Amino acid sequence: MTIHSLHSKYRNVVNILLSIDGLGPLLLRLYLAPIFIMAGHNKLTNFSDTAAWMGNSEWGLGLPFPEVMTALAAGAEFFGGWLLLFGFATRLISIPLMVTMVVAALTVHWQHGWHILPESTLTVPWEWREDLIQGANERREMAISILKEYGNYSWLSETGGVTILKNGIEFTATYFIMLVILFFTGGGRYTSADYFLNKRIQNAVTVD
Repeated sequence: MTIHSLHSKYRNVVNILLSIDGLGPLLLRLYLAPIFIMAGHNKLTNFSDTAAWMGNSEWGLGLPFPEVMTALAAGAEFFGGWLLLFGFATRLISIPLMVTMVVAALTVHWQHGWHILPESTLTVPWEWREDLIQGANERREMAISILKEYGNYSWLSETGGVTILKNGIEFTATYFIMLVILFFTGGGRYTSADYFLNKRIQNAVTVD
């Protein structure tokens, strides 16, 4: 088999993939949409408590204009999630959602480092709060020891092991990266309202 024939076969595979390249953005949208819809819904249905947490500097975030911040975050997540689900204004709605993720990462999660859960060994080289990993693991071992001594540990851990939340930026960073991808790719060819709306507009312009 010659290099030319290999390249020809490769191009055929690429052409097939290009015909279904909307599948990638679709999967990203379907993954992100329920996360944002539920997060926004929880903020909206608990608006006063969320605003109090955002504004209180002693046991909350201490952010200015907490009601406004809550409304912006809840609105972006809830309505943005629905827009992502249908692939409507995908690039546009990705912007406020990315901003929401940056704010959440900096105000809520940054001080806890990268990992959302403590790991006995690092899974990435950029963890900057290894002290919290060690502390969380120590507390987990203590909790397991107490549960084994005073509780039915086999039943308690039957559906998953006991762990201690570290609450780093891992998830917000992941969602941010996924939104960046959607910002550049759009909702996806053949799989989003954006694609069909844009196609209809182009046809109308061509006819005119």
